[in-house]
Amino acid sequence: MTASASLTTAGGLLRLPRGKQRHELVLGRLVTKPLRVMWDGAIASNLSFRIGEYVKSHDLGEVFAAGTGFHIHHNPDTVYGPALGFIARKRLSAEDVPVGYLEMAPDLVAEVVSPSDIAAEVQAKVEGWLEAGVKLVWVVYPETRSVAVYRSLEEVSVLRERDTLTGEPALPGFQCVVRELF
Repeated sequence: MTASASLTTAGGLLRLPRGKQRHELVLGRLVTKPLRVMWDGAIASNLSFRIGEYVKSHDLGEVFAAGTGFHIHHNPDTVYGPALGFIARKRLSAEDVPVGYLEMAPDLVAEVVSPSDIAAEVQAKVEGWLEAGVKLVWVVYPETRSVAVYRSLEEVSVLRERDTLTGEPALPGFQCVVRELF
């Protein structure tokens, strides 16, 4: 992962060419990451399918696919692209559909940790999401087949394969066994 020395805006990020890397902004600094590896992408897809089916069948809101940009901090800008984002229907309106990045934090975010990710950067991103108002952050660790669940920085639990992952408080009623994500 590399970060640029000069500050970039969300508009500048939007104009970057698409290619073999992913880009995010962290307080105006451009962060470049390699594309997801196969299993990380499969897990992100599985999460999107499971959450998407649940959300659609209960008409709960919108699920946003891997890499959708959320502009959660201004001056300097922070734009994150999680593996999955969910926003409850009651928080969305026709006016919320932007030309660029969505100008709100999701209710639920899932991040899938790739081999190239650095632990301190993953933790900083979790903190950024929570500070922006995300109610629930799931950090999925493919290597250990586990999920760290953050409801706040003080309320954290680690779930293993046999444990049940729930969507409370962001996605009421959702649950699945952790091993089903892998």
